[in-house]
Amino acid sequence: MPAVSPKLAPQITQHVLYGPRHLQFRRTLGKLIDKEINPNVDEWETRKLFPAKKVFKKLGQLGVLGVNKPTDYGGLGLDFSYNIAIAEEMGRIHCAAIPMAVAVQTDMATPALADFGSDSLKREFLQPTILGDMVSCIGVSEACAGSDVAAIRTHAHWHGNDLIINGSKQWITNGYQADWICLLANTNKTQSIHRNKSLICVPLNEPGIHRSKGVEKLGMHSSDTAEIYFDSVVHYRLAELQTEIEAVRSLLYRAVMERVSGTDVTLLASMGKLKAARLARTVTDSCLQVIR
Repeated sequence: MPAVSPKLAPQITQHVLYGPRHLQFRRTLGKLIDKEINPNVDEWETRKLFPAKKVFKKLGQLGVLGVNKPTDYGGLGLDFSYNIAIAEEMGRIHCAAIPMAVAVQTDMATPALADFGSDSLKREFLQPTILGDMVSCIGVSEACAGSDVAAIRTHAHWHGNDLIINGSKQWITNGYQADWICLLANTNKTQSIHRNKSLICVPLNEPGIHRSKGVEKLGMHSSDTAEIYFDSVVHYRLAELQTEIEAVRSLLYRAVMERVSGTDVTLLASMGKLKAARLARTVTDSCLQVIR
């Protein structure tokens, strides 16, 4: 069959996904890559470490680290297509280590926090991470639990008003330079291994946390890959209390929405009243214990 004549072929005048703003975003990022990143890649690969805090700060100033994150916390509030535009442009970096490290920050360590975290957690961890003032990592993989996430052994349990964390994480991208970790741990002994886990935002400067300097790899040397150990790390309960408050607020909003739609909300209202009343006393008592 003869090839279609260029004159007869349909002419694409618009990108199937990107608009002018996407393309401008790519051009701006491309200039940073050409000026600040690519000229240094060989040196970073030789040193087996790239300056994540310096690079992430520059990316944060462009909005790259929070392109689809809430504007209330420094993000741009754009849709996910902008993540794809950024990912494609990041592919122009001469070493995959840097795009991988950035993707861990933007698409692994922070999405759950952005979607489900309390306001206080977002202020403490998400906002500075979006701005490039913090480096983050995700803590899931362990020596005996990679793709089988349910098999992780790192656990956290309550001791009075403190959460005590024990365990270890392996092959953690950004782990050596990160300021905090989004840590997956077993937190409920009464549930099955598929329902007993929580994500916990943990500052990595806490006593009891130890990090290896790096894991030798066949490639992408400039991306630090660390082992992180948690030896009776104490994590305070305030974040957990805020999570409970947000859960009650969600119940309230659901009841209001159903009431507005004309649905009988007797059961929901009763549940909300019971939970909120109990929680008010629990929060007050727990905060007094923390202060003491």
